[in-house]
Amino acid sequence: MTKQELYAQYGPKLVCPLPGPNAQAVIKADDRLISPSYTRSYPLVAKRGRGIRIEDVDGNEFLDMSAGIAVVSTGHCHPEVVAAIRKQAGELLHISGTDFYDEHLTDLASRLSAVAPMPGPHRFFYGNSGAEAVECALKLARYHTGRQQIISFFGAFHGRTMGALSLTGSKPQQKRRFAPLVPGVTHIRYPYAYRGCSGGPQEEEAFSLGCARFIEEKLFKTILAPEEVAAIFVEPIQGEGGYVVAPDNFLRELRDICTRHGILLVADEVQCGAGRTGKWWAIEHSGVEPDIVCMAKGIASGMPLGVCMSRAEIMDWLPGSHASTFGGNPVSIAAALATMDVLEREGIANAARIGERMLERLRGWKKTHPLVGDVRGRGLMIGIELVKDKNTREPATALRNRIETLAFERGLMILGCGETSLRLCPPLIISENEATVALDILEDTLTAVEEEHAKVFSVATV
Repeated sequence: MTKQELYAQYGPKLVCPLPGPNAQAVIKADDRLISPSYTRSYPLVAKRGRGIRIEDVDGNEFLDMSAGIAVVSTGHCHPEVVAAIRKQAGELLHISGTDFYDEHLTDLASRLSAVAPMPGPHRFFYGNSGAEAVECALKLARYHTGRQQIISFFGAFHGRTMGALSLTGSKPQQKRRFAPLVPGVTHIRYPYAYRGCSGGPQEEEAFSLGCARFIEEKLFKTILAPEEVAAIFVEPIQGEGGYVVAPDNFLRELRDICTRHGILLVADEVQCGAGRTGKWWAIEHSGVEPDIVCMAKGIASGMPLGVCMSRAEIMDWLPGSHASTFGGNPVSIAAALATMDVLEREGIANAARIGERMLERLRGWKKTHPLVGDVRGRGLMIGIELVKDKNTREPATALRNRIETLAFERGLMILGCGETSLRLCPPLIISENEATVALDILEDTLTAVEEEHAKVFSVATV
């Protein structure tokens, strides 16, 4: 198949300048009616989606390499997921699991228990979002241990509700003017090996171990009594922090520290879980067994569902300690069960296979593209860090934002993360041809921005 034929079949289809007239009308109404706290990277007004394609209200079709921020793991409107939703919607829309029994709760719990990253038995709490799963884990850790203190990491994003926000260490604007937050949270450094080291693998290993050992060697000897720490919350791959992969030795050291001091290890898998990395859970790559896992996003492929899974002996609170009216509603659980079917049959293996091929190509960009400082990720969770200068590692935030905008104008949906990175997190059912076209568009866009930057730089230095 020629490149022209490939694009004709798998590429975006733009029928008018962006945003089109219908999109402009919606954006105008949105400016008047919707909370200005929402962040919009570019003027996409979605109407329908299929697979990795999104059609806007003017008939333009885009390749979605963001999957609703890693949510639609089986692609937009996967027919099996849609069929499960329709069937369940005709039988029972809602019954509160807080007050009544519902077999859907146990059906999904059994399926999730079978793929848990730690030995069973397990217990589950259902909410509506990742933030609610994290809130549950925070409360549960304090309840079970009788301790108050929590350790989290700079760069972490755990949600925007007050408890989850207190754990978050991503951007000042997320916390600005909301204090006082929940007390008892201490943030420490996450192992950004790429920025922290200029040496080889041995230096990177020492650096990442140092980030973990700081807890015992400094924190516990100065400001935090270990017997008062309930949990350490960690993203095996930081999402909003820049798609930064935690080194395996770092996670193993955290596990050892938690075991030595009776601290719970909580894996926030809201963005990196549900098969995105080529395994059910990102923490499985390290062989580390957490005590609690938080999940949401891709687990129900678009329906609102958050799940907190723990070792059974940890979820020992009494009735009334925590609850959710809508959490685990029958329709969302039906979507999750169908999602798991698709992921187990094809999605997870596809994420591993296509993700590695994409990473192989992208790693070459570090040599051929002056703006690409680092490429990292696992499966279909890939981060591209952009720098103005590879010697100084100066972040290229404005250029990253320009690439987002220009890619959208060319029919490709991508999003940023961290200070200066692009994230690629397409649906796990993406084909090799679709991935090829998406990367072609991204590389053309990157090249165009590099040429713009070179012209501006040359003028500025004259």
